[in-house]
Amino acid sequence: MSHTATPVAGRPPREAAPSPTASVGALLVLLTGVFITTLDFFIVNVAIPDIQSDLRAGATAIQWVVAGFGLALGSGLITGGRLGDLAGRRRMYALGLAVFTAASLACGLAPSPGTLIGARVVQGIAAALLMPQVLGIINGVFTGEARAKAFTAYGLALGLGGVFGQLIGGALIQADLFGTGWRSIFLINVPVGIVTLALVRRTVPSQPRTTGTRLDVTGTVLVTLGLIALVLPLIEGRRLGWPAWTWASLAASAVLLAGFALSQRRGSAPLVAPALFREPAFRVGSGLALVYTLAMASFFLYLALYLQQGRGLSALESGLLFVALGAGYFAASTRATAVAARLGRQILALGAAVQAAGCLLLLDAIGHAIGWLIPGLVLVGAGMGLVLAPLSALVLSGVTDRHAASAAGVLSTAQQVGNALGVALVGIVFYGAQGEVADAFRVSLFPVMAFCGVTAALAQFLPRR
Repeated sequence: MSHTATPVAGRPPREAAPSPTASVGALLVLLTGVFITTLDFFIVNVAIPDIQSDLRAGATAIQWVVAGFGLALGSGLITGGRLGDLAGRRRMYALGLAVFTAASLACGLAPSPGTLIGARVVQGIAAALLMPQVLGIINGVFTGEARAKAFTAYGLALGLGGVFGQLIGGALIQADLFGTGWRSIFLINVPVGIVTLALVRRTVPSQPRTTGTRLDVTGTVLVTLGLIALVLPLIEGRRLGWPAWTWASLAASAVLLAGFALSQRRGSAPLVAPALFREPAFRVGSGLALVYTLAMASFFLYLALYLQQGRGLSALESGLLFVALGAGYFAASTRATAVAARLGRQILALGAAVQAAGCLLLLDAIGHAIGWLIPGLVLVGAGMGLVLAPLSALVLSGVTDRHAASAAGVLSTAQQVGNALGVALVGIVFYGAQGEVADAFRVSLFPVMAFCGVTAALAQFLPRR
């Protein structure tokens, strides 16, 4: 559903749509930010052994190098989205990109584990400022078919950042650029960030800010604490054996998030407008996004463990095998707009079914020569592409420009919580399996297929158009 440019009472008229050339330039600048922040979420896994050796980091410190980024990102997305609505999306995107670039430099130069962890947390905060603005700007600048294609490109950048994180990281470390070793996975962001930042004002159009409102401080505190209390035990619980504090934290998160929901209904300037959840596409779509990402991040993690620990591949060798998954993802993503135009919401069900079929092929391939995994990986990648490419467009299609960035923050938060929850839930199955790593990977595919089935079922509750 596209929106007209008719002025609304109390709100400035929208600027004229940019030229097609300007739109392409803006999209490239925005998607570069999405790609490098998503890449950094996954790429660090490849460098863990080298970081541990070089910085003499213990197991707990290494866990926080990974978890610090995810925790800061997951707990800050809703607030980041609202700040974009209030302060201007282009401005917040540029601020997030600038902070992310500086934090990447700090990561690359870190002399100790503590410095690296702190810089990773700042990276996560910066990503939380940056990512909701991208969907908000796309929703406000593009219309009709151009908007659908832009959302598809967003899904492509998001997926490729995750799919190729291990390959790019392995290649950078092996290349040992200028003797930087593992530090190159962070330092590479610096020139990319500087060039992209220089192009923001030239290419990305500014949009009217929400006027006459302020930041909901109470809601910000409640949702941030609630999400930290939810995500932290999901990240740390399995590694620590689920001590009592993890369950207390989960219980506290329920109380805090319930308090947040109540404050949003009663507040005069809510962080998340309650009206958003009266839109069926957004209400159902946010839940669907959470369920689907249960299957995605967990699959990446436990596939990587199987390839390296179960099959003895190096980080670069296993990364090369991810190319099969990436090829399927790229092929499906580039066709997703045309398929969605014909199938509507059923493209999500189709994608989930294709991914489940790929998991079935992988079940049969475990124990055979490594090449037998390729057909299953191609199908899994294709399924991911069919879901992720149109998902944002289907969920945000009915959201007004005024709330576009905050809605994008809620959607991104659902996906980040789904990532953490999926790793925790599938991890219980993976690490609880008896036998070899191959057996653990085999049983981990069953919950992944179940999440795909629930995704297909939830797609039936989305609006038909």
